[in-house]
Amino acid sequence: MSFQEIIPDEPLSLFVKNIWIFEDDKNPDITRLPFFADGHPGLLFHKIDRGLTVIPHLKEMPDLFIYGQTITPIELEIKGSYTVIVYQLYPFVLKSFYEIEPQRINDNCYIPEDTEEVMNNLRIVNDPHKYRQLIESYLLRNFEKKKDNLDFKIRRALGMIIAGNGTEFIGHIAQELDFNIRTFERRFLAETGLSPKQFSRIIQFQTSLQQLTSKDYNKLSDIVYENGFSDQSHFIRVFKAFTGKTPKYYSS
Repeated sequence: MSFQEIIPDEPLSLFVKNIWIFEDDKNPDITRLPFFADGHPGLLFHKIDRGLTVIPHLKEMPDLFIYGQTITPIELEIKGSYTVIVYQLYPFVLKSFYEIEPQRINDNCYIPEDTEEVMNNLRIVNDPHKYRQLIESYLLRNFEKKKDNLDFKIRRALGMIIAGNGTEFIGHIAQELDFNIRTFERRFLAETGLSPKQFSRIIQFQTSLQQLTSKDYNKLSDIVYENGFSDQSHFIRVFKAFTGKTPKYYSS
């Protein structure tokens, strides 16, 4: 399998955090790609020989769809050769672009009504670069139509939480953005589908997962305290909730 991670340029970067491309054009077997909570919904396009199923829901997915916040761990089961392209969206996008309540599609998916044209064009090309051009044109058209509805204060709050690796005090962020705490929590939940505390916890988990998988530590306690967990049992509990496995599984 080949994997690329692309950081987009503006204006795409105003609402897309990362672009991931997974490819294998010579695979007759079943591939499973794990997905864990990362605080971001996304748009996923796939071109696969024999289809894509979300495990454990056993849900066959269409070629192009929006997924909400992934809170419980899932796997994408891919049968045969594949190209999968994921646009990791900042979570303040769903409400403005698609007029849906983000919380409604946590651990779920949504099929946008405005994708018929882009899907017709995607079906007649067979090149990842062209897939990207078509999808990005579709996303940028949405951005141009809906950008005045985007809540850029919440975008700033997301950036502050991410920059602080999930350990930034929520009250400080609210104050910095001229919110009282209750208004901030309500608005954040309405725009992202998560409370600020939930989002921070997910970012804290993701930072620790990256440190663990990159082997950037001497002892497990380094990860625990560098990422703001109160103790090792707290870290293990959070880690297992988001992956279904203990940190030891990923450190071996």
